[in-house]
Amino acid sequence: MQRLNIAFIGGGNMAEALIAGLTRGGHAGDQICVSEPQQARREDLARQYGVRCVEGNADAAACADVLVLAVKPQQMQAAVKGLSVHMKADATVISIAAGVTTASLHAWLGEHIHIVRVMPNTPALLGAGMSVLFSDADEIHKQRAEYVLNACGESLRVNKEKMMHAVTAVSGSGPAYFFLLAEVMQATGIKLGLDEAVAAKLAAQTALGAGKMLADSGRSAEALRHQVTSPGGTTQAALDVMYEMGLPAAVRQGVLAASKRSEELS
Repeated sequence: MQRLNIAFIGGGNMAEALIAGLTRGGHAGDQICVSEPQQARREDLARQYGVRCVEGNADAAACADVLVLAVKPQQMQAAVKGLSVHMKADATVISIAAGVTTASLHAWLGEHIHIVRVMPNTPALLGAGMSVLFSDADEIHKQRAEYVLNACGESLRVNKEKMMHAVTAVSGSGPAYFFLLAEVMQATGIKLGLDEAVAAKLAAQTALGAGKMLADSGRSAEALRHQVTSPGGTTQAALDVMYEMGLPAAVRQGVLAASKRSEELS
């Protein structure tokens, strides 16, 4: 996999996260090409990662074994216009644009193109991303996509494209839910008299530790919640109020709303 020529259409934050992970993992910078319209951004990426940067999308696509479409959904159709005639016949096309279906990509690029649709999330910027892919392409194209995605976190597959709406609601939008909880915890800590920096550190480190327990302990979220909730204690007092005020229901309805919005956007 490290011999693959990988090209990116778009040099934004998510593209940079993948490039950083790939080069950190040993993928040679001179085997990565980025198409980016802004000269300053091209120069920055070339300087930091040793990648080849070009202005034209066709130039990037022509050399790619794997082509990552890392542009905003509303820019996708224009970005891929005419690309298929420049691409290798066995190239893998990875789209990380939310809401852009494989049917749309086939309509713009051609039915013969090997497409993998991906929903990443922003912790990829720190190498802790969760990416989910869907594809009807052959196994080799899925494996190539996983190689790229695993450079900045972990990846999973779903076997039905409609599941990408749920994925978007849970993990794509999910970091914002945790940020909101941390934001409220921090603000309440300040209201209780904590220094702002102390409250921020407590909220952030608590989120990090709880997330690591959930990821590494092998126990369910429910089991871990019971583990830290002593009957009649402070945690029980907090949770009782949260249940009474409808926090679980609010989160549930929020996730459902995100999934519905994903369907509307697609």
